Parts: sequence; structure tokens; C-alpha cells
Amino acid sequence: MTSLLITGIGSLVTNDPARGDLLGELHDAALVIEGSKVAWVGSRREAPEADSAMDVGGRAVIPGFVDSHSHLVFAGDRAEEFAARMTGTPYSAGGIRTTVAATRQATDEQLTANVARLVAEMRRQGTTTVEIKSGYGLTARDEARALEIAGHFTGETTYLGAHVVPAEYADDPAGYVSLVTGPMLDAVAEHAKWIDVFVERGAFDEDQGRAILEAGLKRGLQARVHANQLGEGPGVQLACEVGAAAADHCTYLTDADIDALASAGVVAGLLPSIEFSTRSPYPNARRLLDAGVTVALATDCNPGSGYSSSMPFCIALAVREMQLTPAEALWSATAGGAKSLRRPDLGHLTPGAQADLTILEAPTHLHLSYRPGVPLVSHTFVSGRPV
Repeated sequence: MTSLLITGIGSLVTNDPARGDLLGELHDAALVIEGSKVAWVGSRREAPEADSAMDVGGRAVIPGFVDSHSHLVFAGDRAEEFAARMTGTPYSAGGIRTTVAATRQATDEQLTANVARLVAEMRRQGTTTVEIKSGYGLTARDEARALEIAGHFTGETTYLGAHVVPAEYADDPAGYVSLVTGPMLDAVAEHAKWIDVFVERGAFDEDQGRAILEAGLKRGLQARVHANQLGEGPGVQLACEVGAAAADHCTYLTDADIDALASAGVVAGLLPSIEFSTRSPYPNARRLLDAGVTVALATDCNPGSGYSSSMPFCIALAVREMQLTPAEALWSATAGGAKSLRRPDLGHLTPGAQADLTILEAPTHLHLSYRPGVPLVSHTFVSGRPV
């Protein structure tokens, strides 16, 4: 097993709580990778020898971004829908059906190529782990192939057959829920780790959402929920009731919702590029953190409500619009995302962690929000290898 010493690190973000602050930041630091794991972290002066060395010349090193919410298996785009929103048309869940039609018509090769393009785009921006949902097929065959394609790129695959009710079931939503919890679930279960449901007006109500999540849990899938995006509703409370890992969006929250998230230990996944793209109010992350809720940041990259693959962009928005500090935003985009995916091996740079890290073309992580829109990623390592 070969080892690599990375030295000359101006600022090293470890996310190690034992080091006394949120980011566990070290200066004039070094790090040793052995195989796919972090083997040692500390002062440059105390660094052990390794098989090879890389001097990063005073650059900052941070854990790789963990993007815990994305929709990458799709065809077509909805640029005209975006343009309409910019002239005043409000966002609604119904636009999803446009992408469903295009995705059903696409070949496996076309869908795979699109996912590969987007994942490569994410890697160039420092993302080392990405969760990928289905949800643009909405037939047993199309949902299964979407998850099989997603599985070529990540182990964090999510079954979202309950994205919206497709047009052919418009007059029989109960029949579609039966499909999602029965034959469709049978077809996808071997390809999915997670099950998700869009609990929202225009999508699925509380009872439907509960039935869908419970069916997935019985098959060994873990739960996530699209919750409280378009207005106050039952999504957050349902996520807490079933023990979901995360409730994502959380744009409209009551005090009772926040108390439930804190009590249940459900991660609040915030998706700032969606508010940016839909001209919706931004959630108040400060309110969540002050109540003891764990916050994750993710892109929700999708062709409709927010077509950004950039975690640095999300960090900058969270600092500017969601009242997070730069340190809190970075933690939420790394360790917070790892908690959302229940991955204790990710989101930190401590001995034994997976060696997923990003080297910035900057002396400190502060530049991620200080210089928004600038390509600041110099190198990205996944499992100890540069990509």
C-alpha cells in the first residue's frame, strides 16, 4: 500500500471536533494518505516520511464536498422555464413532467453520458461524494434503469418514484402510489440505498408519503424526504416520525418543525441554489443552528428548479443569504452532508477517514465565500487518488 505526504498546507480544515473549533483548522500543516485513507494529520515539522510527497505551496486543503441531494439522471433542459420564472411565472412541481417525457425517450447511453458530464463538472468544483436520485422515469422500467445508471457513479442512490404523479395516473393517484410501493419498488430495490418522497402540494400528501416511506423501510431502504419547499406542510414532521436521515429544502418551517428536527436528530438539508433560481425566500439557517439542528448544504442539481452543480456557489449563497458564517457553511457542505448520508467516514480529514479532499487555489477556505464565482479548486482527491 503506497503512501503520499501532502505538505506545505497553509490552512488544513480537518473538521475534527477534538481540535477545539468547528473546523479543526491547522496551519503550516501536513497530511499523509495511505491507500484510500487518511493515515496522519499534523504539523509540517512533525510529518512522517512517505513513499512520495506533494508540496501544495501554501494552499488550503479542505475535506471534499459531500453533495447530499441531486437529480442527475435526466434528459433535456428547461431553460425556457427558467426564463419564464425570471419574468414572474412562479415555480411549481408540475414542470417535472416535462423532464419525465424527455427522460423516458432517452437511451441508456444518453442518460449515462449526461450523468458522467455532470459528475465530472462536480469533481472540478471539489465534490467528492454525490447522492443521485431517480424520479424522472416514473415507470418501473425507467426508475430501475435510472438507479442502475446512477450506481455507476455513486453508492448513494435514492429511489424517488414519488417525485410527482405522472400524467397517465392524473386521475388515479392512489393507483400510482400502489405502483410506487409495489411493482416499482420491487424493480428498483436492488439498485437503491435510499427512498425519498416529495411531500408537497402538487405532489404527495402526508398519508401517501407515509405509505411510500414505510414500504421502502420494510424493504431495507433508508428514508429521506423532500419537505416544506413551497409552503408550510407535513413533510418535516413526517421525516421525523419515520426516522429519516434528512428533510431537504426546509424553506418554510414552523417553530414546531424546528423543535422536531432537533429532537429527532434529522438533518435539515438546505439547497440555496434552488431559492436563487426560483426567486423564493431563503431558509434561515441561523434559526436552525441556534435550535441545535444539524444543517447540510447541497446543490439539488436538476434541470428545472436549479441547474447548478457548484457546491462553492452554494457556500457563497448560504453565507450571503442564509446567515451562516463561512466556517459554518463549509462544515455544512462537508461534515453536514456526510451526516445527511449517514457516512461517518466522510466529511472530515482525520486518521481512518476516506481520503477525499480538495486543494484550493487560495490560502484559506474563506475565499470560497469571499470570491464567489471564481474557480478556486486546484486538485480533487477521491479515495486517495487525484481525479
